[in-house]
Amino acid sequence: MFDKVAVVGDADIIFGLRALGVKVFSPQDLEEAKKIMESLTEENFALCFLHESFLEPLREEREALRDKFCPVVVGFSDYRKVTDQLERMMREVAIKATGSDSLVKRREEDERR
Repeated sequence: MFDKVAVVGDADIIFGLRALGVKVFSPQDLEEAKKIMESLTEENFALCFLHESFLEPLREEREALRDKFCPVVVGFSDYRKVTDQLERMMREVAIKATGSDSLVKRREEDERR
């Protein structure tokens, strides 16, 4: 019976899902991620959410799972990429408007304190 859900990604993003009964995996490297993907069918997972950073490197493993009924592998992204893009855009706007990115730097320094 396929009744489990897995999430593979960075620990700081997925750790909270453990409280919901989701099995979380936070591989330290690509080899560990490959082993996790191979174990998904053995452990009867129905669904696996895979962080976008692993989608391309684990293409072969995902393709191998595609021929099976379960688990279904779905990619997901997190807030960090969007936050980084917004920061770059704000820096560019600050430089265009004032000729300097000192406002952005000052805010970063304040947040570190």
